[in-house]
Amino acid sequence: MSLLKVSPLIALLMLLATSTQAETLRDPTRPGYGSLIIASVASSHSRDLILNSVIKAGSASHAVINNEIFGIGDRVQGVNITAIEINSVSLSDGRKLTMFQAITESKGN
Repeated sequence: MSLLKVSPLIALLMLLATSTQAETLRDPTRPGYGSLIIASVASSHSRDLILNSVIKAGSASHAVINNEIFGIGDRVQGVNITAIEINSVSLSDGRKLTMFQAITESKGN
């Protein structure tokens, strides 16, 4: 029997065997067996406010908080922004957000 003349039934069986083998291969990017997947649910009120940067151009001031841009008078998580300084943002509830010291220090000081 020639290899070129394979019956359709044998070809179908070979195809099924290879597809079954491919289904048993494990995705190498998935976590290992026995690992736990824990879903974290964070509400917008429980998230910490992080001052990413401050932009001051003339009389206009904007703050990037949690990677979103805000101006004076805007509300972030239900609290008004009352002042934007070069290294900090004041909120109407009395909190003051400051940038990390490593970011605000200049080289040589």
